[in-house]
Amino acid sequence: MAPREWRTAAFAELNAPLSTVLGAQAKHFEALRIHTVGDLLRHLPRHYLSGTELTDLATLEEGEHVAVMARVAEIAVHEGRGGPSRGRRGPQSRLEATLTDGVGRLRATFFGGNHLVKWWAKQLDEGVRGIFVGKVGAFNGRPQMTHPAFVMLDAQGRVVGRSEEKEKIADLARSGLVGLYPATAKLKTWTIAESVRLALHTLDGVEDPWPAWVRERAGVVGLLEAYSAVHRPGSRGDIECGNDRLRFDEAFATQLTMAYRRAENARQSAGPRPRRPDGLLDAFDARLPFTLTEGQRRVSEEVFADLARTQPMQRLLQGEVGSGKTLVALRAMLAVVDAGGQAVLLAPTEVLAQQHHQTIVGLMGELGMGGGVLGAPEHATDVVCLTGSMPAAVKKSALFKIASGEAGIIVGTHALLADHLQFVDLGLVVVDEQHRFGVEQRAVLTDRAHARPHVLVLTATPIPRSVAMTVFGDLEVSTLAELPQGRADVTTTVVDARRRPAWVDRAWERVREEVAQGRQVFVVAPRIGTTAKEGEGLGVLQLAEQLRSGPLAGVRLGVLHGQLPAEEKEAVMGSFASGDLDVLVATTIVEVGVDVPNASMMVVWDADRFGISQLHQLRGRIGRGGLPGVCLLVSAAEPEAESWQRLAAVASTRDGFVLAELDLAQRREGDVLGASQSGGRSTLRLLRVLEHADIIDSARTIAVDAVERDPGAETPGFADAVTQTNLVADGDWIERA
Repeated sequence: MAPREWRTAAFAELNAPLSTVLGAQAKHFEALRIHTVGDLLRHLPRHYLSGTELTDLATLEEGEHVAVMARVAEIAVHEGRGGPSRGRRGPQSRLEATLTDGVGRLRATFFGGNHLVKWWAKQLDEGVRGIFVGKVGAFNGRPQMTHPAFVMLDAQGRVVGRSEEKEKIADLARSGLVGLYPATAKLKTWTIAESVRLALHTLDGVEDPWPAWVRERAGVVGLLEAYSAVHRPGSRGDIECGNDRLRFDEAFATQLTMAYRRAENARQSAGPRPRRPDGLLDAFDARLPFTLTEGQRRVSEEVFADLARTQPMQRLLQGEVGSGKTLVALRAMLAVVDAGGQAVLLAPTEVLAQQHHQTIVGLMGELGMGGGVLGAPEHATDVVCLTGSMPAAVKKSALFKIASGEAGIIVGTHALLADHLQFVDLGLVVVDEQHRFGVEQRAVLTDRAHARPHVLVLTATPIPRSVAMTVFGDLEVSTLAELPQGRADVTTTVVDARRRPAWVDRAWERVREEVAQGRQVFVVAPRIGTTAKEGEGLGVLQLAEQLRSGPLAGVRLGVLHGQLPAEEKEAVMGSFASGDLDVLVATTIVEVGVDVPNASMMVVWDADRFGISQLHQLRGRIGRGGLPGVCLLVSAAEPEAESWQRLAAVASTRDGFVLAELDLAQRREGDVLGASQSGGRSTLRLLRVLEHADIIDSARTIAVDAVERDPGAETPGFADAVTQTNLVADGDWIERA
């Protein structure tokens, strides 16, 4: 269904381009990622003020454009001395006004000639309230506004002085509660408020998209009432009621979409792949040199039970770094091969695909030689790798083995999505790091099969339950938390490069010590660094050059990053894996899937530029071969900075589930789910999946009931909600809206 075919007036109006209401002015809202009428109406005030209420200054965030009501506590004038500054008339002076809400303080600074500064000083009477509009910055670690627009108010709340801008600012304080919107330098809060007023008129008389029973079950007000409550509140209670409805809408639209997906999957039929005794899987298990963990056995049984059904498996396998997810996935693939089918493992990068291929071939030994090879065991099957950069002859051979059924297991990248690729009987699709693949990409493989294949999704990033419900609500979830025996401990230390540069020198000495013992080391930097720009820090190329000519001179050092040709990436990674390189300086291309048991140490350069989950993933590349691991997080961040607190958290625990909760608490959901990283929209503007887990739970229960009552999505609002959620998830919303 195209967006212009919305079945309800509410969705049609909310998804109309903002230009239909604001005309050319709509372009000014793009910086706030506001493209539709609904985007604007869900752009809620960050704070509310009344004509007698001071703003809580503790709630202000650096970088945001705000309007605050505060009292002038102190005024200080610093007159300029000497000759005129270049390009100005006369010496420059500075006025500093200290604003207060009675508890916190905020400095407002003005620069200008002596006469102008003295005029400002007369406007800003000590002890008098005013409204100040501008951007919150910082100076010497304290919040500051530079040259804010302002008006002063008399004892009755009336504006002192007259001007058009003063009247606009004063309007903020003339009625009950007035919202102060997140703004930009070119888009003031009063302009946003006026635009919202125009947008609200487009909803006059529009029927609520949810049936009455849904609103009653959720205990929420109507949609128009909710928008009025958050943008034109009469009381604080109105604001909360409106927010509750809008948060429920976000949760319900997502949960409804997931519930319909589950129902659709239940209606599909898949070829059952029951486990066959005395086949390839049993032969594989018999040659394993270690014992499966209890978690691996339990999750494998869950997967085998799914594979034996006629309904396609839709399962998410999440696990700690090094918990053995690939082994569980391989056993599932072998069970499908035993049942006469083929299995595909889809990886997001060529390096990861090649790593998976090498790991699988290594684990299977002669069982992966192919049944047509002389001396191969009876149950052997071919394991092929298919990537976009493979030589034509190698690719042709792989394609033949896939099309003939000779290859039971196929590992590859997006090259597996090519139109010319044909399978004999695709029974299972394993998707690694699923967040890097879109829904449509995965559907290409599943749609190409004769019958609907089973799907197993892997993620090495532990996912809080609230996120799993929201993002993976169409999947059953299995968790591997237990690490296999023989995994060594990894000690993590934060290295303070700013205050203790000698610690950095010691880090490189420690690298040489590991190498001297025959071990290998990862050095990870956040960027490639073809050019050095101020404030960016060293990239892989500059860091590698400095190490080669300095502290690691004479050490066999290789470089790996995403811009290298595929064959060069493979050669470098192969050299490191075989022990021909001692140190690998790389980007996060080594974040997942890279398995070098002899790697015992990792140095993460500019570690404060990475997120918590990413650091945890990187750290998982060491300590995989029984050798004690050492992870050094090098940072020049200030100890008070949030980034430093992230590093301290990673150093304090190896529990990925604890770190995932903390990561989610510190980051916006759009970032966690990938929408912000790709520059697209997120369906979650107001919902915080940790704070509002109860709303998500309620929405999920109501959504299940909705699908039971209306399995065909005949209810217009239900159909529109699913359409909107899918369009946003597919990432082409703006183009199609």
